[in-house]
Amino acid sequence: MELLPTGDGTPTLFHPGYLEAYHPRQGALLQARRLYLEGSRTHLHPAPRVLEVGLGLLVNFRVTLENALARGVPLRYLAVEREPLPASLLAQVRLPLPRAEGVFEEILEAWPAQRFAGPWGELRVVFAGVEEAPLPFHWASAVYLDPFSPRVNPGPWGLPVLKKLRRALRRGGRLVTYSAQGAFRRALKEAGFALHRVRGVGKREWTVGIAVGVPPG
Repeated sequence: MELLPTGDGTPTLFHPGYLEAYHPRQGALLQARRLYLEGSRTHLHPAPRVLEVGLGLLVNFRVTLENALARGVPLRYLAVEREPLPASLLAQVRLPLPRAEGVFEEILEAWPAQRFAGPWGELRVVFAGVEEAPLPFHWASAVYLDPFSPRVNPGPWGLPVLKKLRRALRRGGRLVTYSAQGAFRRALKEAGFALHRVRGVGKREWTVGIAVGVPPG
């Protein structure tokens, strides 16, 4: 895979199968902070439990961990990743996150294990497609929906998966994602989310879904 710089000086990779980069050209770190961490309000949560679809280069995880370590709160993180990258590739994507990068080094040494834990908290990884992955009920305080786009990878964006994610998310929790596709947003609403449009970086809008009502199914 080809290593690419992004606008905030952090690198990403270009996937030759999907013909998409893992992050927007405007900035991998910028998107992780503004959309996923802050858009989900995880940066304010006293004991965050994050469910991520599409762990990728672990950028969202590291940004979230850096914030949790800075605040002195434990982080529990569950990620679903169908195509884990080798440690040699992950090691090329370094971030200016001094607290989290130390934990990242420890993770790389044991990668691809299914569980990593320490004084900072826990990372569990399910190496499967989200369509078939088992997810805990009413567990997450936030969902980071970050697979490749609906155009090239439609499964994670469909109604059956969104219903699974709603059931995994606590009432009032937030699902955040970069996609603003119309069909996806309609499915998100049908799955039990109240929709909010937020201004994006590098695109007009991002999507925030707030878990309301009783989980469907």
